[in-house]
Amino acid sequence: MTDVVVNGVRHHVQRLGAGDRTVVFVHGLVMDNLSSFYFTLANPIAANAEVILYDLRGHGLSERPSAGYAIADLVADLAALLDTLAIERPVELVGNSFGGLIALAFAAAHPARVASLALIDAHDGTEGWAAQMTDTLALRGDARDSKIGSSFQSWLGRHSERKRTRLARAAEALVEGTSLIDDLRRSPTMTTSALASIACPTLALYGELSDVRDRGEQLAKTLPACTLQILPGCTHSVLWEATAEVRERVTAFVKRPR
Repeated sequence: MTDVVVNGVRHHVQRLGAGDRTVVFVHGLVMDNLSSFYFTLANPIAANAEVILYDLRGHGLSERPSAGYAIADLVADLAALLDTLAIERPVELVGNSFGGLIALAFAAAHPARVASLALIDAHDGTEGWAAQMTDTLALRGDARDSKIGSSFQSWLGRHSERKRTRLARAAEALVEGTSLIDDLRRSPTMTTSALASIACPTLALYGELSDVRDRGEQLAKTLPACTLQILPGCTHSVLWEATAEVRERVTAFVKRPR
């Protein structure tokens, strides 16, 4: 466990394992942090690879600046983090939900730095993605708490009431005390041509009942080397609803022969 300052923001980072591949995990938005990957996928994968987990700015144990939450800012943070950690070889990026969008944007901006993508019910950054995410975040009071709680029910259910309260307070501070919503709304959409330029092998795992399943289906048509797999009965919380199956599929993917 360590802290790394990149782009003027202190990021909480954990490094595990060793091997001839580097796997970087990018977690989801607001109620999420690196622990969701630490307790699901990271340790099994670290048996055969170098693993890097980090809290996005404003999340977990990372610093919460008042601004800088546009997709371009988060992509720049990831690039600077890899530079600071002296990661020179192309990485295997694993992104969940909003983290999947960051992974896609990073791969489009830095194709030589990405060996593969594993997307877990990822937002794709195309038209309408910001409204879909920020409309919920812009709610206030009980309406917001109810919506966020239902969206993260499986994730929150793994924590004590004390930790759930702490996560909720951190989420409130992030949403109401920073430019997060405005930054996301102002972030440019991902164009079809930008997505089509992502040529690395991509695994896209989506829940059968997810509200972003259509985004995964479109990615499978747009990315040149994308394999879409639908997990039956799962919602957007597929990482927590089908942890064992997601772990098996992602582990096999990042260990694939090159």
